[in-house]
Amino acid sequence: MFDFSPTPEQQSVLDRTNEIMERYIYPAERDFHEEEGLPEEKMRGLQKRVKEAGLWAPHLPKEAGGLGMGYVTLGLMNEILGRSPIAPRAFGTNAPDTGNQEILWLAGTQAQKERYLKPSVAGEIYTAFAMTEPEVSGSDPTLLRTTARRDGDGWVIDGHKWFATGGSRAAFFIVMAVTDPDADPHRRASMFIVEAGTPGLEIVRDVPVMGDTLGGHTELWFRNCRIPGENLLGEVGDGFRLAQLRLGPGRITHAMRWIGVMRRSFEMMLDYVQRRETRGQKLADFQTVQNDIAESYADIETSRFLTLHAAWKMDQGLDARKEISLIKFYGANALHRVIDRAIQVHGALGFSKDTPLEGFYREARAARIYDGADEVHRVVVAKRIMREFRERRSL
Repeated sequence: MFDFSPTPEQQSVLDRTNEIMERYIYPAERDFHEEEGLPEEKMRGLQKRVKEAGLWAPHLPKEAGGLGMGYVTLGLMNEILGRSPIAPRAFGTNAPDTGNQEILWLAGTQAQKERYLKPSVAGEIYTAFAMTEPEVSGSDPTLLRTTARRDGDGWVIDGHKWFATGGSRAAFFIVMAVTDPDADPHRRASMFIVEAGTPGLEIVRDVPVMGDTLGGHTELWFRNCRIPGENLLGEVGDGFRLAQLRLGPGRITHAMRWIGVMRRSFEMMLDYVQRRETRGQKLADFQTVQNDIAESYADIETSRFLTLHAAWKMDQGLDARKEISLIKFYGANALHRVIDRAIQVHGALGFSKDTPLEGFYREARAARIYDGADEVHRVVVAKRIMREFRERRSL
C-alpha cells in the first residue's frame, strides 16, 4: 500500500542534499563545539550554499520561503540532515525556530510576518518558545499560571517560564499565557510575541542540563512586562490550538532526524566491529554482536516506516495525531537502544568524546522527555486505539 521510494523530484532533492553534506557539512564538523556551535561566519557560508542549491527551509511552503514539498520529502531529507548536529541550522530547519515559523505563517498578521517571520526564515535571527513552567506539569499546558491581562491598547504579562530553548540568544519569544482563567481549559490561554530586551522580561539563566546545549534552555521571569496589542498571535483563547499546530510537526521532525542519528551510529558500529579484534576474532564474528546488529537494523527500519507513514498521513490532510504520538515514544526509545548498542561495542572509545556517540546518547535520553514525555504519548495512542475500536464495533 505504501511506497516511500523517492520520486524523481524527491531523488533530485536528496542527491543535492547528500552532495552538500559530503562536500561541506561533514568537513565543517571539525570546527563545531557543543557549547559554542559552529562559528557564525562558517555557518553563514554553509547556509549560502544550501540556499543556492534550492534546499532552504524544507519544512515550509514555497510561499513562506521554503522548499514546499510536503512532509514525506521533509522526512526523507531529515534522514540525511539528522546525521550531523550542524545540518539543521545550515538548512534552515532547526528547532525551535521551525515551530515558531509555522505558527507565524499560520496565525501571524501580515505585519507580524514582515517583522518576525521573514528574518527568522532567512536565518538572520534566533527565536524561542516559552510555554513550560517549573511550577506545573509541562505535559499539561492547561495548567499554566503565567498570565496576560489587557492594559489599555496593550497586554501585561506576569509569570515564570523555563526550558525556552535558545532563549539566551533569541531575538523574540513566542509566549503562552492565560488570558481568561474562567474559560474552558482549552480556551484559557493565548500566544504573544515578546521581543528580547522588553522591560519586565528577565533572562534568569540557562538551566544546567545533561550536556551543554547551544543557545541554552533558558529560565525567564515576566514581571509587569508590557507589550503592544498587535503582538497577540491569532485570537484570544487560541493558545492551546496553536500549541498543538506547532507541536505536531515539531514532534515528527524530531523523529525524522532520529533516523539519521540512528543510521550514523549504526554505520559506526558496523565499521568498528569489522575492524576490531579480541581473543583472536573480529567483534563481528561474535553472536552477541550479530544480535545487536540485527536488533538495531530492526529498530531503524521500524522507526523509519512509522515516521514516513505519519508524514504521508499529514500530506494527505488526514488526522495523524495517533501516528505522531506513536513515533514520538517509539522512535525516542529506538534511538536510545541503537546508540546504546553502538557505544557498547565501541567499549571505552564509545564512552569517550572521540566519537559523537556519547553526545548522541545524551540527546536520546532527552528525547524521551521533550515534546511530551513517553508516558503521555502512550496514553494518547492507547485512548485513540480504544476509541477507534469502539467506533468500529458500533457500526
